[in-house]
Amino acid sequence: GGVAAPTETQPPVTNLSVSVENLCTVIWTWNPPEGASPNCTLRYFSHFDNKQDKKIAPETHRSKEVPLNERICLQVGSQCSTNESDNPSILVEKCTPPPEGDPESAVTELQCVWHNLSYMKCTWLPGRNTSPDTNYTLYYWHSSLGKILQCEDIYREGQHIGCSFALTNLKDSSFEQHSVQIMVKDNARKIRPSFNIVPLTSHVKPDPPHIKRLFFQNGNLYVQWKNPQNFYSRCLSYQVEVNNSQTETNDIFYVEEAKCQNSEFEGNLEGTICFMVPGVLPDTLNTVRIRVRTNKLCYEDDKLWSNWSQAMSIGENTDPTFYITMLLATQVIVAGAIIILLLYLKRLKIIIFPPIPDPGKIFKEMFGDQNDDTLHWRKYDIYEKQTKEETDSVVLIENLKKASQ
Repeated sequence: GGVAAPTETQPPVTNLSVSVENLCTVIWTWNPPEGASPNCTLRYFSHFDNKQDKKIAPETHRSKEVPLNERICLQVGSQCSTNESDNPSILVEKCTPPPEGDPESAVTELQCVWHNLSYMKCTWLPGRNTSPDTNYTLYYWHSSLGKILQCEDIYREGQHIGCSFALTNLKDSSFEQHSVQIMVKDNARKIRPSFNIVPLTSHVKPDPPHIKRLFFQNGNLYVQWKNPQNFYSRCLSYQVEVNNSQTETNDIFYVEEAKCQNSEFEGNLEGTICFMVPGVLPDTLNTVRIRVRTNKLCYEDDKLWSNWSQAMSIGENTDPTFYITMLLATQVIVAGAIIILLLYLKRLKIIIFPPIPDPGKIFKEMFGDQNDDTLHWRKYDIYEKQTKEETDSVVLIENLKKASQ
């Protein structure tokens, strides 16, 4: 006895328009069709290009957060039921305008990473048809902001250009459905703008953890560390690396849930994590370091590992100062010995290889021609002999005189 729903095709919607809010929020609005059947409960069937994201709803608007690097089109029709099999009216299409500028001038490889839920760092490469002295500007927006903000910290890292901005006021709120909208362009508006949308459940890179303590017990190595700030332990996965000095092995342990049932950890500060490494030799030097990443229990992305933590060692010879000192002292002693050897090399050569005397020179000095010194001494001997003879003559004459008197 009921009245069947009308099956005739309804007229199309009217006044379909499109607008852009913030940086990447596209909104389509339309009016109900004119001349629709009074017995029809209007519903609106819509989808994007290639019939993606089909939707049947009573609202006369639809929005989508999408990077505007190319044209986006929405098709809308009216119908009288929520059944997708019912043919809607003639579909009306409305597209966003394409970005202005040469596509070859737009920046490439625009990527953003949320570091430790504290700040976001975006990097990109200049476009092909751009001047090297182009001054870039990055704008960003998310739902916690009242307006679009400009990133002030523009810097260069080799060929890449980057900018960082604080992003901390979302860490304590529910951000599963939120994202950050990014746009990069130049001040002179000569290049084509580039857009990116960064979901806050992905592209998250934690800071490295901090190792608090290492100790051996029952043949096992226990590692205790503190997670980076702003993260819950259940939202992180871990990787523990142990380097043994004797076996020269580098063992890596993947840890999804880090727990230790050990009384040594009772009373420790909240936020510390424990992991037991089995089969580690306690009589050798063991060096440990850790890194973490987000897991899919809390985030969509689990690809970005943190940097490695500072290494900590345990076991024998943990302090290399003695060996370093001995090595340096040995080098200093060797260097000093070489210098002394060079200074006394000539004297050492004389001691090891003494000069051989020349026999010819010796015989020449003994039997050869007399030199000036020999002549001098011979003259002195003749003078002494003449003086003695004259003295003897004078004494003899005086004695004769006395005898005659």
